Amino acid sequence: MTDDQSTQDRDERAGLAAEVQMLRDEVARMNNHRFIRLHDSLWKLGAFQLYRGLAFGLGSVLGATLLVSILVQMLSTMDFIPVLGDWVARIIEQLKLGE
Repeated sequence: MTDDQSTQDRDERAGLAAEVQMLRDEVARMNNHRFIRLHDSLWKLGAFQLYRGLAFGLGSVLGATLLVSILVQMLSTMDFIPVLGDWVARIIEQLKLGE
């Protein structure tokens, strides 16, 4: 082996060692992340999923309620369209009967 080859090998090993150390540091940083710590316990994971499901359900109900109310409001203004007017009137009548 020549001096150039041994220097290149040494530089390459030093570069690989530095990259491995950076990977170790990154893995350690990821293991200390809140998301990973949250999922290390079955109880913590269950509580997180419960809260997530409750928030999703509440958001879905509120969003659907808002969307239906806007749709009904828009349909109530369509009495002047002959074809849709009768259909809209029947829908509004059914909604009022359901109250």
